[in-house]
Amino acid sequence: MTDTSLGNETETDQGKTVYDELPDAPPKKKLKLSWTGKIGVIVVAFWIIMAIIGPMIAPFHQADIIGDDSFMPPFSATEDEGYHLLGTDYLERDIWSRILWGARMTVGISVVATLLAYLIGVTAGIGAAVKKGWTDMILSRINDAILSLPTIMLGLLIVVALGSSIPILIGTAAIIYASSVFRIARAYGQEIMVMDYVESAQARGETIWWIIFREVLPNAAMPLATDFGLRLVFVVLFISSLSFLGLGIQPPAADWGSMVRQNLEGLQYGSLAPVWPALAIASFTIAINLIVDDISAKSGGDLAKKMI
Repeated sequence: MTDTSLGNETETDQGKTVYDELPDAPPKKKLKLSWTGKIGVIVVAFWIIMAIIGPMIAPFHQADIIGDDSFMPPFSATEDEGYHLLGTDYLERDIWSRILWGARMTVGISVVATLLAYLIGVTAGIGAAVKKGWTDMILSRINDAILSLPTIMLGLLIVVALGSSIPILIGTAAIIYASSVFRIARAYGQEIMVMDYVESAQARGETIWWIIFREVLPNAAMPLATDFGLRLVFVVLFISSLSFLGLGIQPPAADWGSMVRQNLEGLQYGSLAPVWPALAIASFTIAINLIVDDISAKSGGDLAKKMI
């Protein structure tokens, strides 16, 4: 066997290079959910679909005052308007219709805010892990400063100072939760950057962008996707908490958090008006947790060690 060296590459008489002996990235795993995970997918898909088409199929507009009395019980009927599947609220508005309208606000705003948080957090986290040095130190210290502030307190300060418009709510939630995404993206990026298959790519002379998009991101995709579900739960609860405090979505627009707060007085009359939107929040967040727990269990629970 005769070896000839040409530049950075060594070939054998079989046409193979020395880099053929270096390790490749691990193969991608197929995702299989248990029955609990599949139930979670069905519930989450239902609410996402309702966020898209809910206002189009709602029996009434979110601001329509159509009941004969406030806090009407479920399956009540009026002579002119028909059934109220979940009854009416304190202003005689149909609760089921407002839940469908509110899905667009609660679920829609939360999904957009979480996506924006991931765009910011993953970009900064992977960048810090790859570049290292001063870039990593500066980004990490800024991130630590944001993490040191209580979530609700920081959210209240921003909303009170800038207002509670939808763009402000989305931006506030994105900035707050991007800090946690940064930590987990950076942790996985640092782990992957010292793997043999990354070192072999560097030895081949691959560019940093090639390594990020072909090695780092594909191998961090599954844990980051799992964390995305958890962050979405946190954002839903954050947006709902602001609305419950009166600083989130403003009337007459419906969202689940404000619906709970507005109808609390109904409990003393035996009304379930505040219970239905609370159940909507619970069903959506619990369903996401079922999916996340299922995926995390199959990955050995490694994600939990890096969670913030």
